[in-house]
Amino acid sequence: QVQLVESGGGLVQPGGSLRLSCAASGFTFSSYAMSWVRQAPGKGLEWVSAINTDGRTSYADSVKGRFTISRDNAKNTLYLQMNSLKPEDTAVYYCTKVGSSAKGQGTQVTVSS
Repeated sequence: QVQLVESGGGLVQPGGSLRLSCAASGFTFSSYAMSWVRQAPGKGLEWVSAINTDGRTSYADSVKGRFTISRDNAKNTLYLQMNSLKPEDTAVYYCTKVGSSAKGQGTQVTVSS
């Protein structure tokens, strides 16, 4: 079955950086578009970024220019490089297989001084 395991979250000061990883298994990773979504406290899920099988990327306006999504098909791993972090980026971040409701347990990102 689809398994997604996120890691790399933590507490960081405003302006700092974090790199999230998502280890995928149970499906042919290279054949699927993948995305990151997040859920801030008391709010619904928000789409953050996606990457197609050919490497094309897309971003929410709120993170464009600050976040970079990438994938390593040899390692079945999805990444999200987050720079210039803001307090409003505080959320639990999940990776998802596009077209599926499956997501992992998430990784907490807290941006605070």
